[in-house]
Amino acid sequence: MDTKVTTGELLSQALERYTFADVARKLNVTPKTVKNWQVKEEGPPEYRLYQLQGLLFGNESHKTEMQRDEFTFIDLFAGIGGIRMGFEENGGRCIFTSEWDKYAVQTYCENYSTDHPVMGDITKVDLADIPDHDILLAGFPCQPFSIAGVSKKNSLGRAHGFEDKTQGTLFFDVARIIKKKQPRAFLLENVKNLMSHDKGRTFQVIKETLENELGYKIYSKVINAKGFVPQNRERIYIVGFREETDFSWDDFQDQKIDAKTMKDILHSQNGTEQSGNDYVKNYTLGEEGIVNDKYILSDKLWKYLYDYAAKHKAKGNGFGYGLVTESCVSRTLSARYYKDGSEILVSRGKGNNPRRLTPRECARLMGYPDSFDIPVSDTQAYKQFGNSVAVPVVKEIARILKPHIMLLIGRDKEYSQTQTIS
Repeated sequence: MDTKVTTGELLSQALERYTFADVARKLNVTPKTVKNWQVKEEGPPEYRLYQLQGLLFGNESHKTEMQRDEFTFIDLFAGIGGIRMGFEENGGRCIFTSEWDKYAVQTYCENYSTDHPVMGDITKVDLADIPDHDILLAGFPCQPFSIAGVSKKNSLGRAHGFEDKTQGTLFFDVARIIKKKQPRAFLLENVKNLMSHDKGRTFQVIKETLENELGYKIYSKVINAKGFVPQNRERIYIVGFREETDFSWDDFQDQKIDAKTMKDILHSQNGTEQSGNDYVKNYTLGEEGIVNDKYILSDKLWKYLYDYAAKHKAKGNGFGYGLVTESCVSRTLSARYYKDGSEILVSRGKGNNPRRLTPRECARLMGYPDSFDIPVSDTQAYKQFGNSVAVPVVKEIARILKPHIMLLIGRDKEYSQTQTIS
């Protein structure tokens, strides 16, 4: 089944937003040409796909400036591109992207210059459409294995782990791509609970698949983003190599756990982040850049969270909200943050209701620069950053992976030259 978005579909979306004249001007054609494309069943020519996608989602002034390309990678379950950002900054070039969520695709296309379309459901992508690449990157869905996800699914009587047919088996789609394309290396990311899920059996299946069936040497490590960002965020990273290298996680340089605090990511509210600045949008107001009142919890919600925490504290449980000040490190930002923000509430002093983080503060909490555009609603932004990787962690992983990737590329080049000579 062909899952590529068609040029006709993209043109229809563009004409909902722009006039015929606007589309013609942006694509450097005449309005008559655009009208002819509209009435044709097949739509514009295939080579116009990337231009149309850029027209809908692109913003050239905010694209990531790529360094000299030294290796290639594909970005699976790409989300908003946190893994891509870390590898591009270390000389990688993305040549294939897959992400099914349309809002994530919007944010992704707004922030990354790309010469290829973003593919949708990876389970339906033809392997022939995936180019050869040096390293495969995949933050495959973690909800089937996360503590919160498992707890929720159990309470609803739903399957989790590999029994979750919609998300839990997506690992095997990654495996089929690795088997077919044989990249020199891969990096997989998931929640820490992946290792202990189903009494360790889930991780054992993953390990045996990667090592025994696919023939890769793997190295796994649980990394806490604390220090890189002011957040407790433990994730497992699995590195695999097709050939022998001397890779070691010992090269990974941890940050001091107190290197970053919430002060580094909260709006200053002292006039340095005026509301006119693009990156704060309407998150702050006025010349002083005071955080918009809409992020302050209502009396009703604050009372509910306060009473809920008190009730569970009396029972000896740890459930409840997380309150932070400038000197704190936060709890883990999750995709459910849009619901009530309870895991990370910013104190506004005694007697004042706390507030949620703004989407820009969430971006900073995940290590995204202020140049990173947030073109979606607050609800979608909270989901996207809650599902993201901590960018500085991935950047450090990419740094220590790169020499080994380049070594394997060099080996293959030497072998090819030897074969040519002989």
